[in-house]
Amino acid sequence: MQPLADDELAAVRSADGLAFNLVNFSLSGPLTLSYAMPGGGASLSLSNLSLSRSDDASATFSDPYRLRVLRRDGLADVIRLTEPQNASGLLKWQFAADWRVDANGISHDGGALVLQDLVTRGGSLTLTTPATPGIEGVAFGVALNLEIGQLRVMPRGRDNTSEQLQISGLRLGAASETGTLLGTPWALADATNQPGLFNAQTDAGGNSYLHLQIGWPTTSAGAPLGGLQIDNVSFKSDAGVVDLGSSRIGTMQIQFLDVKLRSGL
Repeated sequence: MQPLADDELAAVRSADGLAFNLVNFSLSGPLTLSYAMPGGGASLSLSNLSLSRSDDASATFSDPYRLRVLRRDGLADVIRLTEPQNASGLLKWQFAADWRVDANGISHDGGALVLQDLVTRGGSLTLTTPATPGIEGVAFGVALNLEIGQLRVMPRGRDNTSEQLQISGLRLGAASETGTLLGTPWALADATNQPGLFNAQTDAGGNSYLHLQIGWPTTSAGAPLGGLQIDNVSFKSDAGVVDLGSSRIGTMQIQFLDVKLRSGL
């Protein structure tokens, strides 16, 4: 092995990238993810994580994840991770975790978050560098086309169904102007035409914060349309069941989003 010269590295171009899949994937056990505010005082944790995915044996190699480096004219290259098309819907994710908050000397066990039968179809995540001079951070694009069988918040734990919030039959994806879901991914952010930005910033007063932004669309077509459908929302407690029925957002757009997260005042 020997070092490559700069001119040799500059001549390298991206090719097909990497294709891979997950077979018999599962993760469970006493694993805890925690976020603690700098200086202490508050923390949020997810524990006893359980994550698994079912397989589509007939499409293990023909419908993989794809990781590629793509060129753009006049702009920096992008790294793009594309999900399987999952046309049969056999690739289903299951997730459960217990959550806890500690703040101001008070500890609160919130119970469990349980997600069942998450199906994603052809979504993608794109990463690159910001095109605006002087702006640091990670520019990104993200497109989602997903279905969720059930999402449950269970304050008495994942094995106790006597009290819970349950959302069933959730579908999110691209939509037509009439509010019909198209069965294709909705681009919440596009790395080229409406880039997202994630970075850390410090204001004039010395306050630091995490910054999440989705910029204004740069094409005449505007921001893509998305739609959301929910078959049922219900609350269950010792007093009985409150059934709120179905819910629907025919069309929605993200024209601009700017969020700043600070660790404290």
